[in-house]
Amino acid sequence: MHTLIANYHDPQHCEDIVKLLNEYACEPMGGGKPLSDFTLKHLTDSLATVPSAFSILCYADNQAVGLANCFEGFSTFRCQPLINIHDIMVSKNYRGRGVSQQLLSAIESVAQKRGCCKITLEVLEGNTVAQQAYQKFGFAQYELDPAAGKALFWEKPL
Repeated sequence: MHTLIANYHDPQHCEDIVKLLNEYACEPMGGGKPLSDFTLKHLTDSLATVPSAFSILCYADNQAVGLANCFEGFSTFRCQPLINIHDIMVSKNYRGRGVSQQLLSAIESVAQKRGCCKITLEVLEGNTVAQQAYQKFGFAQYELDPAAGKALFWEKPL
Protein backbone atom coordinates (compact mmCIF):
# COMPACT_ATOMS: atom_id res chain seq x y z
CA MET A 1 0.00 0.00 0.00
CA HIS A 2 1.23 3.50 -0.78
CA THR A 3 -0.11 7.05 -0.80
CA LEU A 4 0.65 10.02 -3.00
CA ILE A 5 -0.49 13.57 -3.54
CA ALA A 6 -2.66 13.46 -6.64
CA ASN A 7 -1.76 15.48 -9.70
CA TYR A 8 -4.95 17.11 -11.01
CA HIS A 9 -3.44 17.05 -14.50
CA ASP A 10 -2.70 13.31 -14.50
CA PRO A 11 -5.58 11.50 -16.26
CA GLN A 12 -5.24 8.37 -14.10
CA HIS A 13 -5.24 10.35 -10.86
CA CYS A 14 -8.29 12.31 -12.07
CA GLU A 15 -10.13 9.13 -12.99
CA ASP A 16 -9.31 7.61 -9.59
CA ILE A 17 -10.45 10.70 -7.66
CA VAL A 18 -13.80 10.84 -9.47
CA LYS A 19 -14.36 7.07 -9.19
CA LEU A 20 -13.62 6.98 -5.46
CA LEU A 21 -15.61 10.11 -4.62
CA ASN A 22 -18.59 8.76 -6.56
CA GLU A 23 -18.29 5.44 -4.71
CA TYR A 24 -18.37 7.39 -1.43
CA ALA A 25 -21.34 9.53 -2.56
CA CYS A 26 -23.36 6.39 -3.37
CA GLU A 27 -22.98 5.00 0.17
CA PRO A 28 -25.29 5.98 3.05
CA MET A 29 -22.58 8.05 4.80
CA GLY A 30 -22.00 9.93 1.54
CA GLY A 31 -25.65 10.74 0.92
CA GLY A 32 -26.68 7.61 -0.98
CA LYS A 33 -26.75 9.19 -4.45
CA PRO A 34 -24.20 9.29 -7.25
CA LEU A 35 -22.45 12.53 -8.08
CA SER A 36 -24.10 14.71 -10.71
CA ASP A 37 -22.93 14.44 -14.31
CA PHE A 38 -21.58 17.98 -13.96
CA THR A 39 -19.47 17.03 -10.93
CA LEU A 40 -18.24 13.83 -12.56
CA LYS A 41 -17.08 15.81 -15.59
CA HIS A 42 -15.64 18.91 -13.90
CA LEU A 43 -14.42 17.89 -10.42
CA THR A 44 -10.70 17.57 -10.96
CA ASP A 45 -10.47 20.54 -13.34
CA SER A 46 -12.23 22.62 -10.70
CA LEU A 47 -10.02 21.32 -7.88
CA ALA A 48 -6.98 22.28 -9.98
CA THR A 49 -8.11 25.92 -9.87
CA VAL A 50 -8.24 26.02 -6.06
CA PRO A 51 -4.72 26.87 -4.84
CA SER A 52 -5.33 25.46 -1.35
CA ALA A 53 -6.71 22.10 -2.58
CA PHE A 54 -4.87 18.81 -2.55
CA SER A 55 -5.99 15.20 -2.75
CA ILE A 56 -4.29 12.13 -1.34
CA LEU A 57 -4.77 8.80 -3.09
CA CYS A 58 -3.98 5.43 -1.56
CA TYR A 59 -3.16 2.51 -3.84
CA ALA A 60 -3.15 -1.21 -3.08
CA ASP A 61 -3.03 -4.11 -5.49
CA ASN A 62 -2.47 -1.62 -8.34
CA GLN A 63 -5.78 0.14 -7.77
CA ALA A 64 -6.95 3.27 -5.99
CA VAL A 65 -8.58 2.23 -2.70
CA GLY A 66 -8.62 5.43 -0.62
CA LEU A 67 -9.09 9.15 -1.14
CA ALA A 68 -8.86 12.32 0.92
CA ASN A 69 -9.74 15.74 -0.50
CA CYS A 70 -8.24 18.52 1.61
CA PHE A 71 -8.04 22.29 1.71
CA GLU A 72 -5.67 24.60 3.50
CA GLY A 73 -7.38 27.15 5.70
CA PHE A 74 -6.28 29.51 8.44
CA SER A 75 -6.68 29.56 12.22
CA THR A 76 -7.13 33.14 13.33
CA PHE A 77 -6.72 32.20 17.01
CA ARG A 78 -3.36 30.52 16.34
CA CYS A 79 -2.38 32.78 13.40
CA GLN A 80 -1.26 29.72 11.43
CA PRO A 81 -2.53 27.65 8.52
CA LEU A 82 -4.60 24.51 9.06
CA ILE A 83 -5.71 21.61 6.89
CA ASN A 84 -9.38 20.68 6.61
CA ILE A 85 -10.18 17.19 5.39
CA HIS A 86 -13.31 17.72 3.33
CA ASP A 87 -13.76 14.14 2.09
CA ILE A 88 -12.11 10.94 3.20
CA MET A 89 -13.11 7.48 2.07
CA VAL A 90 -11.88 3.91 1.82
CA SER A 91 -13.26 1.47 -0.74
CA LYS A 92 -15.55 -1.09 0.82
CA ASN A 93 -13.32 -4.10 0.04
CA TYR A 94 -10.28 -2.43 1.68
CA ARG A 95 -11.80 -1.32 4.98
CA GLY A 96 -10.11 -2.60 8.11
CA ARG A 97 -6.70 -2.78 6.43
CA GLY A 98 -5.23 0.50 7.69
CA VAL A 99 -6.01 2.60 4.61
CA SER A 100 -7.57 5.41 6.65
CA GLN A 101 -4.50 5.58 8.87
CA GLN A 102 -2.24 5.77 5.79
CA LEU A 103 -4.35 8.62 4.38
CA LEU A 104 -4.36 10.49 7.70
CA SER A 105 -0.61 10.03 8.07
CA ALA A 106 -0.02 11.45 4.58
CA ILE A 107 -2.26 14.43 5.38
CA GLU A 108 -0.42 15.03 8.64
CA SER A 109 2.87 15.02 6.74
CA VAL A 110 1.58 17.70 4.35
CA ALA A 111 0.27 19.73 7.31
CA GLN A 112 3.62 19.57 9.09
CA LYS A 113 5.51 20.61 5.94
CA ARG A 114 3.16 23.60 5.57
CA GLY A 115 3.57 24.66 9.19
CA CYS A 116 -0.06 24.00 10.06
CA CYS A 117 -1.32 24.15 13.62
CA LYS A 118 -4.05 21.53 13.24
CA ILE A 119 -6.07 19.26 10.97
CA THR A 120 -9.85 19.47 11.04
CA LEU A 121 -12.63 17.28 9.71
CA GLU A 122 -16.32 16.64 10.16
CA VAL A 123 -17.94 13.26 10.71
CA LEU A 124 -21.56 12.19 10.92
CA GLU A 125 -22.76 11.34 14.40
CA GLY A 126 -23.84 7.86 13.26
CA ASN A 127 -20.56 7.04 11.51
CA THR A 128 -18.98 5.31 14.47
CA VAL A 129 -16.52 3.33 12.34
CA ALA A 130 -15.01 6.54 10.97
CA GLN A 131 -15.05 8.12 14.42
CA GLN A 132 -13.03 5.20 15.78
CA ALA A 133 -10.48 5.57 12.97
CA TYR A 134 -10.14 9.30 13.67
CA GLN A 135 -9.83 8.78 17.42
CA LYS A 136 -7.18 6.13 16.84
CA PHE A 137 -5.21 8.77 14.91
CA GLY A 138 -5.61 11.35 17.69
CA PHE A 139 -8.67 13.39 16.65
CA ALA A 140 -11.18 14.50 19.27
CA GLN A 141 -14.31 16.62 19.38
CA TYR A 142 -13.60 20.33 19.47
CA GLU A 143 -14.51 22.61 22.33
CA LEU A 144 -13.01 25.83 23.69
CA ASP A 145 -14.65 25.54 27.10
CA PRO A 146 -16.56 22.46 28.29
CA ALA A 147 -19.23 24.76 29.77
CA ALA A 148 -19.93 26.13 26.26
CA GLY A 149 -20.27 22.66 24.74
CA LYS A 150 -18.78 20.92 21.74
CA ALA A 151 -18.55 22.54 18.32
CA LEU A 152 -21.32 21.70 15.85
CA PHE A 153 -21.09 21.72 12.08
CA TRP A 154 -23.86 23.68 10.39
CA GLU A 155 -24.56 24.58 6.78
CA LYS A 156 -26.86 26.75 4.70
CA PRO A 157 -27.27 25.42 1.16
CA LEU A 158 -27.24 28.06 -1.56
